[in-house]
Amino acid sequence: MTYDVTAVRARFPALEAGSAHFDGPGGTQTPRPVIDAIAGALAGPLSNRGHGTAGERNAETIVAETRGAMADLLGADPSGIVFGRSSTQLAYDFSRVLARTWAPGDEVVVTRLDHDSNIRPWIQAADRAGATVRWADFDPSTGVLSTDAVRAVLSERTRLVAVTAASNLIGTRPAVAEIARAVHEAGALLYVDGVHHTAHASVDIEALGADFFACSPYKFLGPHMGVLASRPALLETLRPDKLLPSTDAVPERFELGTLPYELLAGTRAAVDFLAGLGPRRQGSRRERLLSAFTALEGHEDVLRLRIEKGLADFPDITVHSRAPERTPTLLLTIEGRSTTDAYRFLAERGVDAPSGSFYALEASRRLGLGDEGGLRVGLAPYNNAEDVDRLLQGLSDFLRRPRP
Repeated sequence: MTYDVTAVRARFPALEAGSAHFDGPGGTQTPRPVIDAIAGALAGPLSNRGHGTAGERNAETIVAETRGAMADLLGADPSGIVFGRSSTQLAYDFSRVLARTWAPGDEVVVTRLDHDSNIRPWIQAADRAGATVRWADFDPSTGVLSTDAVRAVLSERTRLVAVTAASNLIGTRPAVAEIARAVHEAGALLYVDGVHHTAHASVDIEALGADFFACSPYKFLGPHMGVLASRPALLETLRPDKLLPSTDAVPERFELGTLPYELLAGTRAAVDFLAGLGPRRQGSRRERLLSAFTALEGHEDVLRLRIEKGLADFPDITVHSRAPERTPTLLLTIEGRSTTDAYRFLAERGVDAPSGSFYALEASRRLGLGDEGGLRVGLAPYNNAEDVDRLLQGLSDFLRRPRP
């Protein structure tokens, strides 16, 4: 059974507007089952968690089922799933907690490939603790962040390494499992930004060696919130600030205030939707997810190759996404042209491919693109060959315009 993109697209109401969406890396469109799950949670009896009323029980069920769904998606323990407003908020929360164990002379490693949400919280926390920040650079000619580049900045004083599982700017997928082994040999913890990666490939945090793995459901067809996965035993060692009456149980001790139950319901529905994208209809949800991501990767690879083949006909366009292992996300610049102008030109024709550095400032600067970045073309489960052809035709029309 092949990937049925026509059937997938039929479940996305937003596609009825007619746009070809290549803006998935910034946030995907939402399928009907997710919309219905959010509405259903709000429509049913709902209140703060408990066991006495129907509303309380509904809230308890939503939380438990969503922890189970995210655990299946990430290969994690449900008791290690922490919910937050966003992955940025979670990074700040955990940077503050972890920094309490740091002292002057300790070291924290960040990379220039990462989104700023996996850089700045650690730099700021290190500054407050008097710790030293060390940088791991990627090769701008290939887009590769090598394990050796990370290993070169590790020492016996390294306390934490923050690395992306996939660059949201150029798609590079570092060898996280190899990096994790080097980090753990140095006696440090590994915090992995999986926001971009989780939308395109299956995740197994134990196989990756991630001590913390953060992602955002709205990047994989769900609502706007953040999720972090860790080992429950590790979370037990961390003591965040919390309200006195609130529970000290893990993982709830990290979830401040009332959870957005309707968004959790949407997140659970998004995971179930992803599990249904593949040919496997039987087995556990985890097994169906693994099958689905294999099918999805195959579909997105075909479209990525179609884009790259088409772009090869445009000598004025430079593709900065070059790493052998990467997601179907391409960053483009155009000789003598503004990619902001290209973005606006395409948008007028119903092709959504935004321009910018997308909070990956360090990566954009490392590529020599300053803070402006380029035109980002990202694929999602609902993209098809017609979308790609519309993109390529739009770029061709833009290039035929007289230069300013």
